[in-house]
Amino acid sequence: MLLVTGATGNIGRDLVRELDARGADVRILVRDPARAAGLPARAERAVGDLDDPATLPAAFRGAERLFLLTPGIGTAQAAHAAAAARDAGVRHIVLLSSTNVLGDPMPAMGRWHHEREEAVRASGVPVTILRPGGFMLNALEWLPTIREGGYVLDPVGPGRFAPIDTADIAAVAATVLTGDGHEGEAYALTGDELFTVAEQVAVLSRAIGRDLHVREVRTPEEAVRARFPFGAPPALAEALVEGFALMRADTTGFRTDTVERLTGRAPRTFADWCARNAAAFSENPGA
Repeated sequence: MLLVTGATGNIGRDLVRELDARGADVRILVRDPARAAGLPARAERAVGDLDDPATLPAAFRGAERLFLLTPGIGTAQAAHAAAAARDAGVRHIVLLSSTNVLGDPMPAMGRWHHEREEAVRASGVPVTILRPGGFMLNALEWLPTIREGGYVLDPVGPGRFAPIDTADIAAVAATVLTGDGHEGEAYALTGDELFTVAEQVAVLSRAIGRDLHVREVRTPEEAVRARFPFGAPPALAEALVEGFALMRADTTGFRTDTVERLTGRAPRTFADWCARNAAAFSENPGA
């Protein structure tokens, strides 16, 4: 039995479908079963809340492996899940972390993920850590300014990075959860293409048939708006500005071949992601 947290999010939904397609026995942890609509009916539903340790023993009972994804910037959920996994006899945890952990010096976002990694390791349950870089789907956060004026805010200028499709993260997670020999490993996951934001926007423009332009940010507040159009808590906002400064300085970019090594196929391209999500960027959403 494979227990999946975060099953109603972007990575989790793809993971549950991938595991179901492989014939694995899957249980999903949800706070509200209604949010699991559309997920494979064969996947067992377990109601629980990672913020409430008392709700976890029944959900974790009988699970052999756990996919652990916790949102936000705290460590409590990861610690609660790891303790529940240990007490239930789970044999392997696959933890979603971030490439920010690899920063030197480690930025605030990296420190938050590092603390989660340490909390899970402290449980004594063998762990595999998945550290993806920036997601392709973050391009959806450009929608407000695209609809407002056909432009994208660029907080990183010449900085390059290799965005990854969340479906590829799910494919790697499925491979690790259903295979052997991954315990103790930490895998950095990226796409196969290095981009500046301007180059990403050019790919999106071609995919949707609309001329978009890029505007470099002028203030820290605009930098936060580029990632969180509707604002972010102060600690997160400060970490974002720090992270963007580091990205701006990295004009080479970080890229790995881990997705292909583990799944046997190349990562999906950003052009493919844009084609699949073109409708979201329509000038007449909902039309």
